[in-house]
Amino acid sequence: MKGYNYGMVGLGVMGRNLLYNIADNGFSVAGFDLDEEKVKQLHSDATSEMQIKGTGSLEEFVATLETPRKIILMVPAGKPVDAVLDNISPLLSKGDIVIDAGNSYFKDTDRRISGMSSKGLHFMGIGVSGGEKGARTGPSIMPGGDAEAFALLQPMLEAIAAKVDGEACTAYMGKGSAGNYVKMVHNGIEYAIMQLISEAYDLLKRGANLSNNELYEVFRDWNNGEMNSFLIEITRDIFKQKDEFTDHDLLDQILDKAGAKGTGKWTSEQAMEIGVSIPTIDIAVTSRILSAYKDERIQASELYAEKEINTPEDKELFIREVGEALYLSTLISYAQGLALLIKASEEYEFGIPLKDVVKIWRGGCIIRSLLLEKFYSAYTENPQLTNILLDNEISELVKSKIKSLRKTAAFAVSNGISSLGIQTALGYFDAYTTKSLPVNLIQAQRDYFGAHTYQRIDREGIFHTIWNSTNQ
Repeated sequence: MKGYNYGMVGLGVMGRNLLYNIADNGFSVAGFDLDEEKVKQLHSDATSEMQIKGTGSLEEFVATLETPRKIILMVPAGKPVDAVLDNISPLLSKGDIVIDAGNSYFKDTDRRISGMSSKGLHFMGIGVSGGEKGARTGPSIMPGGDAEAFALLQPMLEAIAAKVDGEACTAYMGKGSAGNYVKMVHNGIEYAIMQLISEAYDLLKRGANLSNNELYEVFRDWNNGEMNSFLIEITRDIFKQKDEFTDHDLLDQILDKAGAKGTGKWTSEQAMEIGVSIPTIDIAVTSRILSAYKDERIQASELYAEKEINTPEDKELFIREVGEALYLSTLISYAQGLALLIKASEEYEFGIPLKDVVKIWRGGCIIRSLLLEKFYSAYTENPQLTNILLDNEISELVKSKIKSLRKTAAFAVSNGISSLGIQTALGYFDAYTTKSLPVNLIQAQRDYFGAHTYQRIDREGIFHTIWNSTNQ
């Protein structure tokens, strides 16, 4: 061959599956990994139709690629990415393209773009969502950065991405590190939805005494209707999984301590930095942290007697209300994440197209759901929409379910069932839709003790008052 079309650095499950996906779509591919076993597996699992080559030599890997070289990195975020760039950069030529397809922090991507550009090399950050299966069969792909480099990659990205109504779930997300930023927010929304689903599960299991088989049926019905989504679908299947070591369902044998890789925390930190309210995403991150306090939670549960739960009289009605509460709180979580993307696009001059973001999230990715079709229609009609809750069609949908969200939150609170995600979603909605918030008192307090000034409702300007102390 004259040269392989694409190269992959990192032949773990994600890298290998993505490489096979590229090869399935008619491109020749080369893979590199220092682990000889992974190189062997690349060859052994490949089909005879694939034009594929694996190597443990970086020099050989680079030499096998056509120019301009197009190299994808699928390695852990952070120092491993920098190490690969340090080793591979001297072997590359002007105009070559390096693509980071891992979950890198967007500011690291900006730094790498600058460093590689000084060497005459293109560097792009691309978000890839869909897990191992998605990488193999069609993920949602969020590319950002150099538009010239994107144009060269576009045919391949569109070929390997998931398809919805014949359209590829990939699009240009904007300049610089926009692709990584969009993926970061995607993961933040993912945190929130998973938290909300877990709370709905807890309400149905402890609140309504549903068995795992009954829960399977509930989530099956939800997934067959307007709540259709990847996360609801896999939750349905989880309730049916048996444990290989015991006679119990596997779910009941799993320790209640959640892991995290940091992207949710990045989303929360970013929202704080640029001034966007995303409380449901924030609380999802906090809840995972709280889950790690297992020993303390056991001690506290023994110290404070748990409330007796009053099982709802109408179980079918309760299930419907919890479902509507989950649907609406999920919608509100999307609204928070999308609002963050709008502000970040302005702050960092990304030029993120919200219509394309929700369009490519409709298939392949972890947060894909039927609800995104409604968002796509809203942003198609009004690309300047600052918050999805301001769309007329969405507002009618919200109004039809807000009563159920309130009743579900009230049930959780009155029965001592933790529902931090559901409560913050409702709190965000109530604050966002309130004309006058009690923050006037906070401004008065700030001016009283710190002369921080305030604005008035009846005249322009900045004011400070010498406050009177009653001494009573």
